[in-house]
Amino acid sequence: MASCVPRTVLSNVQDCPPAMRSERERLVRNIGIHQRRMCFGWQCFSDLAVEATGVLLADLGWAREEVDAVIVVTQSPDYLIPATAIILQDRLGLPKTSIAFDVNLGCSGYTYGLQILGSLIASGAVKKGLLMVGDKSATVVDPLFSDAGTVTALEYVQDAPPMYFDMNSDGSGYKAIMLPVGGHREPYGVEHTTPRRDEFGVLRWLDDLVLDGPAVLSFSTQQIPPAVRRLMEFSQMADTDIDYFLFHQANKLINETIRKKLGLSPEKVPSTLADFGNTSGASIPVTMTARLREALLGGRKRLLMSGFGIGLSWGSCIVDIEGAKFPEMVEL
Repeated sequence: MASCVPRTVLSNVQDCPPAMRSERERLVRNIGIHQRRMCFGWQCFSDLAVEATGVLLADLGWAREEVDAVIVVTQSPDYLIPATAIILQDRLGLPKTSIAFDVNLGCSGYTYGLQILGSLIASGAVKKGLLMVGDKSATVVDPLFSDAGTVTALEYVQDAPPMYFDMNSDGSGYKAIMLPVGGHREPYGVEHTTPRRDEFGVLRWLDDLVLDGPAVLSFSTQQIPPAVRRLMEFSQMADTDIDYFLFHQANKLINETIRKKLGLSPEKVPSTLADFGNTSGASIPVTMTARLREALLGGRKRLLMSGFGIGLSWGSCIVDIEGAKFPEMVEL
């Protein structure tokens, strides 16, 4: 697995307007995000994923004609159509026999992507596949989101240990995180080009991302702990059987509440919020690269990963890792 982040580093305090600095300092204490990575205007998420893929394939020694599938999980496609995965099949020089498609998921996307590609491999349809996960969602003003692109390579091995999954969705909460304008339900029009003040007096563009903070907090802290316990019960594992618990990096308040509800020690729950912010579906692999790379290269480890967010959607998995390749963090 390899992760790529933009070279541009934004400080949530130093790079905000001076008049907002004291307010931003209080916010940073709550969300735990001190700095973020942001793409240049011309960069796409796929550029980061391609860079990571080149490094990973070289480290693995895979020939590109060996790759049977490329699955892209993103909400930042190059174009609305066609699928970014199909463009990347050609851009990466993968064979035309490759399966290539996009999955429109955000913060739960990494675990969903592992389940999809893992199932294709288990079915015998794919021998070697690439899973690319990430988004371009950072802005100068918003203190939460950050950009990243990741790639995970999976290969069929006959005696590989099983991967365990628990996948869930609740579309009744779709309004908690949404981009209301730009789809067929409400196409982008001239009326969306003028900002307006919302009920809190904040000046917003009508095509801005809508995020209901209290609803997301309630969903995350109420649904994720029991989902994790349900998966561990299904797999017949205890906390001591798991080396590390990797959660989507939402914000400090959400992540610390989940950790404490599960009774987990901070040492077993690595975080990258302070340095990399909320990188959407890429946050779990980014955390693996930035915090666990040496540990994962050092021998067999068992990880429980849990992604949750937009949709509402959440998924957890337990994966054993041994003998894998983990290049250092790539910057573009």
